[in-house]
Amino acid sequence: MAVQEARQGSDAGAGAHAGGCTCGDCPHGARTGHRRAVAEFLLKRDEFAAGQGLPAAVAHSASASRQWVSEELTQSAELVAERGRAEGEAWLARLWRRTAYTAWALVVVLLLSQAFTAIGAGWTSARTAGLLAAVVTAGGLTAASWLHRARGGALAPVIGEDNRLSTSRAVAAGWVLFVAYAVLVLAGRLAAASDPAERDALISGLELARGAGAVTVLAVVCAIAVLVRRVVSLRVLGQRLQKVRADRPRASDLLTDDAGRGTFADIQYVVISAVALLFAAVRLARRPDQLPDLPWGLAVVVLISAATYLAGKYAEGGRPVILSVVRSREAGDLDGPIRTGDDIEIRGAGFVPPGAGTADRLSRMVVRIGPVNVHVPLVPVTGGFSNPSDTVLTVPVPADVEPGRVEVQVVTAAGVETGPYAIDVTE
Repeated sequence: MAVQEARQGSDAGAGAHAGGCTCGDCPHGARTGHRRAVAEFLLKRDEFAAGQGLPAAVAHSASASRQWVSEELTQSAELVAERGRAEGEAWLARLWRRTAYTAWALVVVLLLSQAFTAIGAGWTSARTAGLLAAVVTAGGLTAASWLHRARGGALAPVIGEDNRLSTSRAVAAGWVLFVAYAVLVLAGRLAAASDPAERDALISGLELARGAGAVTVLAVVCAIAVLVRRVVSLRVLGQRLQKVRADRPRASDLLTDDAGRGTFADIQYVVISAVALLFAAVRLARRPDQLPDLPWGLAVVVLISAATYLAGKYAEGGRPVILSVVRSREAGDLDGPIRTGDDIEIRGAGFVPPGAGTADRLSRMVVRIGPVNVHVPLVPVTGGFSNPSDTVLTVPVPADVEPGRVEVQVVTAAGVETGPYAIDVTE
């Protein structure tokens, strides 16, 4: 499919600003432009991996051909990244309408469910208060979506600085919206109540003793959201955590790490919080005259889940480290010391930060050999790259490196440096 899209790219040039705009500047065609750029890059990478497309001027030299291929792939990857950022911005600009539509769709669902459950039981003031509270909440979310329409609408507060959905903020936002909705329901009932005894009962429903469990959970999840942001910021600034920016937020960010792998801490936090919210919603539907009295057993479960999530944030990540540096040897080469012009193999861990596996991010990796900065060449293979990888980097020792004892450092795509590792370079 990628090859077919790439070969058809020239046919779509005539209608660039029609329905299939591919320039990346038009919001309606940003997605198409990104897909075509990705397809062209994959085609070029696989051709180079198969040894095709090399000019005759560099084909005779392995190092020259490797450098030329790396430069070509880097330029193509930069175009893919540019189109990806354009698609992400266009997607965020359209997202505010989707969040608004979702909010009002939930209002319609609530109306239908109330209408069906009212058959036989009759319509009550609690149903009216619940529906009006939902309308007010949806209206507020719609207004927030429009005000933050360039940043994802109502989802803007839960999008982190790395342009991913934040699990801690999403959970806290869910509890904040639910508690606000519950208070609006009580306010609506209080406004419609004419009996003084009923008004007193509704006011007493807001007492802390009635909703201590829910209030405690609300306080803890909000504190976790603030604390996690602080923890992540300090760990990034202290180079103990590597972060790269995503092109756009995705729903899967709530359950995965930056590399897209599912994480236990995030999954259990989202699942347990969602179950507790569902239980609280059922309690509110059954007892709309007070704050939902979340049982302490369930509240403690949520608190344990939040503590596990916070501990996971403290445990994740780590600084890249060089374990060893050896001279790269191919079949038939003689053993010997490291000399200028030789390839060295740097072995370690954490060279590729989570989410930095794309070619544009890999091409930003640098190895500092003494005073010389050497960009890590991209070596394509079918379906990916053999160099660089998370544990091994191969770079040449440039002629500008003076013989003697020099230090080697790796600078990752996130801008984090490894500690220096000393090697001996001979003439």
